[in-house]
Amino acid sequence: MTPPDGADEPPASDGSHTIDGSPAAGGSSTADGPSGNDASGTDAAMRGPPAERTAAERLAFGVVNLDKPPGPSAHQVAGWVRDLAGVDRVAHAGTLDPTVTGCLPILLGAATRLAPASLEGHKEYVAVLELHAPVPADLGAVLDAFEGPIHQKPPRKSAVARELRVREIHALDAIEAESRRALLRIRCESGTYVRKLCHDLGLALGTGAHMGDLRRTGTEPFDDTDLVTCHDLADALAFAAAGDPGPLAAAVGPAERALAHLPRVTIAGSAAREVAHGAPVYAPGVLGVEGVAAPMEDVAAGTGGAADEPLVACYTPDGAVVCLGRLVGDPGAERGTVVDLERVLV
Repeated sequence: MTPPDGADEPPASDGSHTIDGSPAAGGSSTADGPSGNDASGTDAAMRGPPAERTAAERLAFGVVNLDKPPGPSAHQVAGWVRDLAGVDRVAHAGTLDPTVTGCLPILLGAATRLAPASLEGHKEYVAVLELHAPVPADLGAVLDAFEGPIHQKPPRKSAVARELRVREIHALDAIEAESRRALLRIRCESGTYVRKLCHDLGLALGTGAHMGDLRRTGTEPFDDTDLVTCHDLADALAFAAAGDPGPLAAAVGPAERALAHLPRVTIAGSAAREVAHGAPVYAPGVLGVEGVAAPMEDVAAGTGGAADEPLVACYTPDGAVVCLGRLVGDPGAERGTVVDLERVLV
């Protein structure tokens, strides 16, 4: 069963894959409890500011913006990173076909619990459109027509049910075109089948077409400006072992970086300790909110289920992430629940 060409696994499979490093597990899903603290009932230790974490702390709760090479599967590459870093588990945020290269964020250690956030961001690709006739003059107009919502049915060799789905194409441009080839820049919703998009473009152009080379240049909030190769990571780990943590700090970011595209809720330390024991975020504990697009009155109305509300990340005042959750209430209220928990990260 093959995943989408250059696209994430659709939400039916969570869009991310966790690899457990224990001998008895060969890729089992993360199975932490709902709160992430131990069973002793003591206060969970809060992480310090992301910029001040040691190399060991980054490996235990970090992310690598990996440049996937052609050939191995995303699962294989994630396994290499797990073994290089010496961590017990990793998760890759979305998958790529073996022939596809580019941006493949790898979550390390406890950061695997951030994997649901990988479903929220858009993806960006550069693809070669192989036309079956010379490039027509109306290429630009046809590309413009494909921007917006489109209908797609997964290919026959697919890991999901072949049901018609709607996916959003945010931007579709030709970087250059000559003879029977066009180099396309694609910005799209997670779960878009780029190979199917190229096929449909060929039909609309009247020439027929298929996908050639494909490279992912971004998976929100990551892009290709600071990609790390497996060789870079191996070198950085060697420097860290020799007493120089600088290269590792550049190669392995704090896990909070993987959440930069989500709305941000800052909560008091007392509220963070309550969250660590499974309590939701209540209005008195909220210190501030950034990046919430929906009007607060719409959120406060709570017309849909919690799963329909915005996914947010909650942080301590010094920037350490505490949890992922759904914004279900007005942060400016004096009382009531503001964030229902989805993943506790302390």
